[in-house]
Amino acid sequence: MPPQAAANLARIQKDAQAARVADLTRRFTMLVRACGLDGDPLADAVGELDRWLSETRNCGVAALETFEAGMAQDGPAVRAALTTSWSNAQAEGQISRLKMLKRTMYSRASFALLRRVLLAA
Repeated sequence: MPPQAAANLARIQKDAQAARVADLTRRFTMLVRACGLDGDPLADAVGELDRWLSETRNCGVAALETFEAGMAQDGPAVRAALTTSWSNAQAEGQISRLKMLKRTMYSRASFALLRRVLLAA
């Protein structure tokens, strides 16, 4: 571990709240990444998510509690994302590409030219 990273880790571990935030963040990141490996969902993804949500609900950090409330509100979608191999990455990539093309031609092209460029791209 580089010296700067070790110093940052030591500073985080001295503060109980920072250590708690770091642990919750690390666990959530591991949960999401483990579910995306080779399209193979984590064996107990829903159970792990429920444990994470219950711990985050009363952690005392407003930002994490707000994030947890949003995740709980979107519960079925979050659970489906963790337990199925479906992904909308291809569609999102195409949408981002089209938005980028539109932005580059904003106020410079008529609708007809913009339409031709988007359909040809």
